Amino acid sequence: MAGSASSPSPSAPLSTKVGHGLAKVLGIELQDDTPYEPQIVPGESVYSISDGADAYVETEPTVLEYLSQFKPTGNGFTNYLFSFFPFLTWIGRYNMKWAYGDLTAGITVGCVVIPQSMAYAQLATLPPEFGLYSSFVGVILYWFFATSKDITIGPVAVMSTLVGNIVAHIPESERPQVVSALSLVCGLIVFAIGLLRLGFIVDYIPLTAIAAFMTGSALNIAVGQTPKLLGLHGFNTRDATYMVFINTLKHLDECTLDAAIGITALTFLYLLKWIFTSFLPKKFPGHSKMWFFLSTLRTAFILLLYTLISWLVNMKRRDDPKFAILGVIPSGFQHMGIPVVNGGLISYFTSQLPAAVIVLLIEHIAISKSFGRINNYTIDPSQELIAIGVTNIFGPFFGAYPATGSFSRTAIKSKAGVRTPFAGVITGVVVLLAIYFLTAVFFYIPHATLSAVIFHAVGDLITPPNTVYKFWRVSPVECIIFWIGVIVTVFTNIENGIYISVGLSGVLLLFRIAKARGHFMGKVKVHSVVGDHLISDPPSPSGSIPSAASSASILKGSYGAIDYPPTPYESSRNVFLPIDHRDGSNPALDIVNPYPGVFVYRFTEGFLYPNAAHYTESLVAHIFANTRSGNPASLTTKAGDRAWNDPGPKNPEVAANASASKPTLKAIILDFSSVNNVDITSVQNLLDVRNQLDRYASPDIVEWHFAAIGNRWTKRALSSAGFGFPAGTRRKEGWKPVFSVAMVEERDEEGIQREIAEQKEIDPEAGRALKVKRIVPVGSIGLPFFHVDLEGAVESAVRSVREN
Repeated sequence: MAGSASSPSPSAPLSTKVGHGLAKVLGIELQDDTPYEPQIVPGESVYSISDGADAYVETEPTVLEYLSQFKPTGNGFTNYLFSFFPFLTWIGRYNMKWAYGDLTAGITVGCVVIPQSMAYAQLATLPPEFGLYSSFVGVILYWFFATSKDITIGPVAVMSTLVGNIVAHIPESERPQVVSALSLVCGLIVFAIGLLRLGFIVDYIPLTAIAAFMTGSALNIAVGQTPKLLGLHGFNTRDATYMVFINTLKHLDECTLDAAIGITALTFLYLLKWIFTSFLPKKFPGHSKMWFFLSTLRTAFILLLYTLISWLVNMKRRDDPKFAILGVIPSGFQHMGIPVVNGGLISYFTSQLPAAVIVLLIEHIAISKSFGRINNYTIDPSQELIAIGVTNIFGPFFGAYPATGSFSRTAIKSKAGVRTPFAGVITGVVVLLAIYFLTAVFFYIPHATLSAVIFHAVGDLITPPNTVYKFWRVSPVECIIFWIGVIVTVFTNIENGIYISVGLSGVLLLFRIAKARGHFMGKVKVHSVVGDHLISDPPSPSGSIPSAASSASILKGSYGAIDYPPTPYESSRNVFLPIDHRDGSNPALDIVNPYPGVFVYRFTEGFLYPNAAHYTESLVAHIFANTRSGNPASLTTKAGDRAWNDPGPKNPEVAANASASKPTLKAIILDFSSVNNVDITSVQNLLDVRNQLDRYASPDIVEWHFAAIGNRWTKRALSSAGFGFPAGTRRKEGWKPVFSVAMVEERDEEGIQREIAEQKEIDPEAGRALKVKRIVPVGSIGLPFFHVDLEGAVESAVRSVREN
C-alpha cells in the first residue's frame, strides 16, 4: 500500500505509462492501487473473502471525480440562470386569495414606510425625499429576485446612521453624489458575492455579533436622536454615544418647544402600542386582527396628528415656524440620473466600505432567515444577496441611497398576512403616490416627531434582558463578547462595534478549534429501564441468525431460500463514555479501558492543522502516563546515555517496580465520528506519533484502528499514509481480520424455483416464494482497520491483541 511502487499493466493506456515513467524519473513512489487482501483460511475468520464469496473493495476517490462535480452542464447552467428569477416558479399560480393578502400587507407597510423612510433619511443627513426614493426602488425591484415573501427592502436605521457618519463632514451639495456612489459600489460587491453563490459566508457571523452591533447601534441612534427630540443644538450629535448623552444632560436647560412635540409624540407612540398590543387584545381577544392593524398604523396616525397641529400653529408663519419642520419636499423624482463614480468620491467612504457591506449582508440575511423559520420556508442566502445587490445598483439611478432589509417593516408585513413577494409592488405604488401627491402635506411635519418615530422604531433592535440571560446560560464567553461589542459601539462608533464583535467571535472559534480536548473512552454495558422495571431480553426464537460457520456456505455462493428471523431485540448494549467523566456522566460509573494496552480516543472538534498538535500531544501524554515502555531497561539507562531533555526517574528501581504493573501499548483506536476532513499537517502528525509510539512500544507493534470515518477523501488520505491495514512489518502471521457484515435481501428466481421444486417433492402444498438473504461486508475488505462503528473497532483490536 503506502509507499509501494506500482508498475502499469501492459494494457494500461499510454497516458498511464507516461505518468508512471515520469514518476520513476522524479523519484515519486506511487500508491499501489491493488487492494490489500489478507490471507485467511476459509471458515476461520468472522467473514470469509475467498472461495468465491462476495467481497467489497472501496474505490478511492480521484481528483478528476472531485472536479467533475463542478463541471458545468447545459442543464445545470440553465437552472443557474433560471434561479436568478425565483418569481417564475410561483407567478403562474398567482390567484385572488394571494392578491388579497398581498394587497392588505402592501398597503399596511406602505403607510409605515413613508414616515420611517423620511425619518431615516435625516439619519443619513440627506433631504427627506431620498428616503422615499430608496423605499420605492427597494420594494419595486426586490420581488423579481426574492426568495423571502416577508422582507421589505428600504432605508434602515443602522445603515442610515452609517451613511450619515460617512457624509457628515461633506458639504450638503456633494452628499447625494457620495451616497449614490456608495450604494453602487456596495451593490456591486454584494451582487458579486451572490453571483458566485458565496452566501454561506454570512454564516461565519454569529448571532452574538449580530445582536451586539444591533443593540449598540440602537443605543447610538436613540441617544443621537434625543437632542433633536428635545430641540437641543450646539454640540455634535454624531460623537460617541456616551459623549452625546453627556452633552444632552449638559444642555437640558436649553430645551425648546420641540421638546413638547417630541416627548408627547413618543409618549403617544408607546401608549398606543401598549393599548393595541397588550391591553385591548387581552380584553377583547376576538378582535385581535383589528388591534394589530390599528397598532401598525400608529406611526402614520401620530405623524398625521402632529402634522395637523403643526399646520394649525405654523400656517401663517411658514418662514419662521415655532418649532423645526421639514419644509419644502420636491414632488416626483427630482434626483434621477446616472450616478457618478470616481476615485475622489470613493475616497470619502473607502475606510467605511467593509462596515457598510457587512451591515447590508448580515441585517438582510439575519432578518430573512428568521422570518423564513417563523413562517416555515427556506431562503437562498446567495439569491438574497443578488436581490439586495440589484436594488443598490439600480437605486442610485432614482436618487436612492444604500438600502437593506428592515426588521420592523418585515415584522409588520409578516403579521399582515403577506402571501408572496409581489406585495412589494403594492407598497411601491403607495410610496409612489406619496412622492407625487403628498409632498405638500409633508411640509409641516415636525422634526421632533420624526425623531420620536426613529426613537420608537429602534427600540425593537435592542436585545431584551431575557435574551441576554439566555446567551449567558448557553455560552458565557459569547455573552461577554456581546457586551464588549455593545460597549465598544457606545464608546466609539458603530463600525468599531461591528469589527470587534465579529473579530472576537472569529478568535473564539479558532481558539475552540485549536484547543479542542479529545476524550479517552471506556466501555460500559447499559440496560434500558421502563418506569421501575428493567427491560429483559426476550428469548431468542428458534432458527436464530446463522453462525459464522453456517454463513460460510452462503458466502461461498450457496444462496438457498432461507427465511432468517429478525435479530432478537436486546435491551442491554455497550456504550463508550469518557473515562474522566468530562461529559457529565455519573461519576459512580466504573469506566475503564476496553482492554489493557488498548486506548480509544475520540476527537471533538475535527482534526485539522490548527488542533492536530494539541490532539496528538494529549494522546501521547496519556499513553505514556498509563503504559510502560516495551523495553524495561529504558528506566535504568545511565544518565550519559539519555537524551539531554530526558532526566529519567530519580529512583530507577522504584520507577521500574511501579511501571511493571502497567501494560505495554498494544493498539490505538481513533473515533472519527466528528472528523469530516483531514489535511497534510494532521496526517503528518499522526505519522510522527505512530513512529514515536512504535519506538516506545518496541518490540511490540502498535495497531491503529479508525472508527466511523464518514468521508472517502479522509480514507484516501489515511490509507496513503499507511493507515487502515497491516502493512510491512505490521503484518502478522496468521492474522485474522474482523469485518462488520450485514444481511441483504434479494430474489434469486432460479434458486427459489429449485427450492420450491425440492419442497414440493416432500409437501405438494408448499409453494411460497421466499426471499434470498446473504451476508455482505459493510466496509471495504481492503482496509480492515477502518471500521463502521466504535464497537467494531474495539472488537477487532482486542481480538488481534489476544490472538497475537
